[in-house]
Amino acid sequence: MARKIFIAATGMNSGKTTTSLSLMHMARKKYSRVGFIKPIGPKPINYNGHVADKDAVVIARNFDLIDDLALMSPFVLGQGDTRRIMDGLLDRDAIAQQMFDAIAELDAKNDFLIIEGAGHTGVGTVFGCNNARIARETNSPVLMVTGGGLGNVVDSAQVNLALFQKEQARVKAILVNKIIPEKREQTLSYLSNAFAADEIPVVGGFNYHPILANPTIRRIASVLDVKLRATEVQAQHIVHNVQLGAASAQRVVELLEDSTLLIVNSSRDELLVTISNLYQLDEYRDKIAGIIIPGIGEISYITQKIIDSSGIPYMRAGRTSSTVFEIIRDDVSKLTAEDTHKIKLITDLAEKRFDFDAIDFLLD
Repeated sequence: MARKIFIAATGMNSGKTTTSLSLMHMARKKYSRVGFIKPIGPKPINYNGHVADKDAVVIARNFDLIDDLALMSPFVLGQGDTRRIMDGLLDRDAIAQQMFDAIAELDAKNDFLIIEGAGHTGVGTVFGCNNARIARETNSPVLMVTGGGLGNVVDSAQVNLALFQKEQARVKAILVNKIIPEKREQTLSYLSNAFAADEIPVVGGFNYHPILANPTIRRIASVLDVKLRATEVQAQHIVHNVQLGAASAQRVVELLEDSTLLIVNSSRDELLVTISNLYQLDEYRDKIAGIIIPGIGEISYITQKIIDSSGIPYMRAGRTSSTVFEIIRDDVSKLTAEDTHKIKLITDLAEKRFDFDAIDFLLD
């Protein structure tokens, strides 16, 4: 039997997977066999012919657990599955049993098992197996992960706590991520007071960190569903700013900030040439992350030659500049297994920010 922890969250984008990565890294320093499972997989991808949840693939690939991938992602929610469950075409009890069997098998073969929930606490209710029920049925103490702030954390946590209390699952701590560094102590003090009546301790997670919050160039290419022309190192570069190249070339250059991804129409030869040439200069390399070239118009032959010879990362996007900008703005960066630089940063930060022994102690 393993010591188990259920990673819940107040909603999407709270940092569950970042927390799971951190706990995997820290737990392996203390326990010989550490496992992971995401019982409900809402983000299916195909990895080596096996459909699994994206987060399970990230963990499996980074911690050499590929042999357990089928167990780590026992049920993946495909398109239309919700309707099929409600229509009775998929057996709710069979789905639940599939998940619990996988948890039991991983429980038996590990010393420490991380169970990561999907979305907020109620996800899975449609087939009678939400996060709170899974935590209760597996007798797993719950660590609830939230985003930053004060009022939003208290409000969203209380909404989610109600379902755990209804299911009689044990919420042992609240872990707060995306904390503003200069307000860390103050934030944790206020939140500790806010949950004192519930007798739930508050644990500090990651501070807000632009590298964790912002997307890689590869992520942006994936969101836009376009081909990225870049090296592997360039593809992992973090984009901190996105700028529409609508002004004069000189003005666009003046407005460049740290790690800027420029959206430049294919008709702007002078700007494409200028940015490509500047990319080769050391003083601009940190400012220019790459170029997105929207629209369907052809790039002139000489401009294309200059772009290619400069080595600047770029992608073509068959949409308008404004649409590209909105898609990027609305996207929330998600980890992929290829984001090795980000994952290394997460595990390094976990050494400083995660008191694993304190969290482990709360599981008793």
